[in-house]
Amino acid sequence: MAFKTVWNYCVPLAIITVACLVRTARCQAVQAENVTVLEGGTAQISCRLQNYDGSIVVIQNPRRQTLFFNGTRALKDDRFQMVLFTPRLVRIELTNVSVSDEGGYFCQLYTDDTHHQVATLSVSVPPETPTVEVKQEAVEGGEVELTCVSPRSKPAATLRWIRNGREIPGVMSQQDNGKTFSVSSTIRIPVERKDNGAALSCEAFHPALGGQKRIRHYRLDVYFAPTVRIVPPTGILREGDSLSLTCSVTGNPLPRNIQWSKINDTLPERAEISGPTFQISRLSQSHNGTYLCQAQNNYGRAADHYTLLVYDNVSVTTTVPPTPTTQPITSHPATPTLLIPRVAPDPKDPGAVVETHSAVPYAVIGGVLALLVFTVICVLIVTIWCSVRQKGSYRTREPILAWY
Repeated sequence: MAFKTVWNYCVPLAIITVACLVRTARCQAVQAENVTVLEGGTAQISCRLQNYDGSIVVIQNPRRQTLFFNGTRALKDDRFQMVLFTPRLVRIELTNVSVSDEGGYFCQLYTDDTHHQVATLSVSVPPETPTVEVKQEAVEGGEVELTCVSPRSKPAATLRWIRNGREIPGVMSQQDNGKTFSVSSTIRIPVERKDNGAALSCEAFHPALGGQKRIRHYRLDVYFAPTVRIVPPTGILREGDSLSLTCSVTGNPLPRNIQWSKINDTLPERAEISGPTFQISRLSQSHNGTYLCQAQNNYGRAADHYTLLVYDNVSVTTTVPPTPTTQPITSHPATPTLLIPRVAPDPKDPGAVVETHSAVPYAVIGGVLALLVFTVICVLIVTIWCSVRQKGSYRTREPILAWY
């Protein structure tokens, strides 16, 4: 029984072995391995041999051009190198791989029956850092259209817009360029003055980046009309002081030329202008007036004004009037004493000068004059009354005397 079992299994194996010895070619075989590599990298293409007996081995490129014939270079392309040739393994190396090298590489074993296998070379193209294209200028109150472009990748890259940590949905588009793809993402956002300088970013994702991403940062450039504000000096300006005004200007683009002028008049000769700064030394009241600062760019113009008021440089003095004395009333009116008005500052406006008079001397003089006038009138009334009485008495006595 045991003999029968050995006979059943060993005899067929022996027959196969003898057949292989007789016709060796039928037992030889070749195997190829697929390869994926990044563009610009190095690819190793391997052909594994089984039962190799020294038959001819040929390696061809996707265009069926022979690269190597039994280890000998057949195609003049220095990027291809034979790195290993053994009865079990044949390996070539391709440097600086490009997408044009992609395809099937043939491992052929020439015997009585030709055997071949195809090693497929796949080239992955990671995206470069994307670019941002602006269709038109971003103007205050309008909209800006931004397009993030990844011009070349394989397979197609994925793009997304980010602002303040949040994704902005964009309109995606993809174009097939043969072996690579071009992708883009477009967004439209409203813009105001406050958005000038706002940061956005476009991120590109791709399997070949291994979880990393390529980022393009972009800052909004919003154009708007200028604003103008004159920074006034502090305190009160008097004659002899100096004036310095600063014109604070904003805008995008920032106005290059700032114009100073005086409303309804020309600028003083002593005025000095240096960009946004306006200065006048040794002020006088002739410099009083309204001064104007103006600025403009391609998107508008603005102005601000400052009214200059220069006060007299007068020292404040006080004169104490003499104390009035009582004098006897005579037929000649007494000459009043001249009182000098007192000059004092107005508490509401320290720069203004007003006149204040002492009320006591004028009241005394008015009282004396009123008393004199009243005395004269009384004397006149008494004199007239006495004169009338005398005339009446005389006329009454005259008829009486005639009767006698």
